[in-house]
Amino acid sequence: MYAVVRRYTGGAAFIDEVMPRQQDLREVIQGVPGLVAYYAVRSGDDSMTITICQDETGTAESTRRAADWLRRNVPAATGNPPEVTEGEVLFNF
Repeated sequence: MYAVVRRYTGGAAFIDEVMPRQQDLREVIQGVPGLVAYYAVRSGDDSMTITICQDETGTAESTRRAADWLRRNVPAATGNPPEVTEGEVLFNF
């Protein structure tokens, strides 16, 4: 499996804008090949999304789809690109 974490600094307002549209985002992300899970997390003034897929191709597609959806639906989010961390999942339980 492969994971990607996108951290949005000062992203609390960003996640507030996404919350009412989460069903639309869900429909976009659920079509990603090999998707295992997608999470949105708020941490104080920051927020992050976490995508788990069967392979790196899936996380790359998730990142592409999420960025495209954000450009079209949450224009304010495009001015502050996320810090992206990704890698192979070594274990889960």
